[in-house]
Amino acid sequence: MAKYSRIEVFTAMKETGVVPVFFNADIDVCKNVLKACYEGGIRVFEFVNRGDFAHELFSELNKYALKELPGMILGAGSIVEEATTALYIQAGANFIVAPLLNENMARICNRRKIMWSPGCGTISEINKAQELGAEVVKVFPASEIGGPSFVKAVKAPMPWTDIMPTGGVTTEKENLKKWFDAGVTCVGMGSNLFPKDIMEAKNYSALAEKAKELIANIQEVKK
Repeated sequence: MAKYSRIEVFTAMKETGVVPVFFNADIDVCKNVLKACYEGGIRVFEFVNRGDFAHELFSELNKYALKELPGMILGAGSIVEEATTALYIQAGANFIVAPLLNENMARICNRRKIMWSPGCGTISEINKAQELGAEVVKVFPASEIGGPSFVKAVKAPMPWTDIMPTGGVTTEKENLKKWFDAGVTCVGMGSNLFPKDIMEAKNYSALAEKAKELIANIQEVKK
């Protein structure tokens, strides 16, 4: 059962400004990465449903977060259908992220009052997602759809829309400023937050510093 409500998840996403997107088959790596992000000030984390037994890794990681990292909100992403959605909800996922719009997933999440963030690529999909109860829509792949200019175009006729672009967002202040100036609520970030050199060296203190710097950049561009 989810520990955090939809509103708590939404508030954390908005305040933190970033949702890391991560998967590794090694649970020790996952725990260290989660802790580094936590130490850097991040409070929302998307574990990617990728690879065999990913749900088992998530379950153990979520137990670790609940015990050792108070306030860290763990959710599951890259989920495309309702059966897997239910599986992760049973493991305590506080939110579900999808690369696409699936109405059956919305019903599963809404029934349990779990936050659901579907991937959308058109204004019609975004409108449909909001009809189905999505607080935050994921624009994916953000750079291919149109980047910050797409966000700005959507917000013009639908200013109430909360958008999380994923794909094409970097840690650089200039890049972040373009997205937040366009009106995003938060950004999703994968490999740009987890550089190959840091991950190969398992330099988690450097990762924590990178996360801290990212949060500082986001807070600055949001002013």
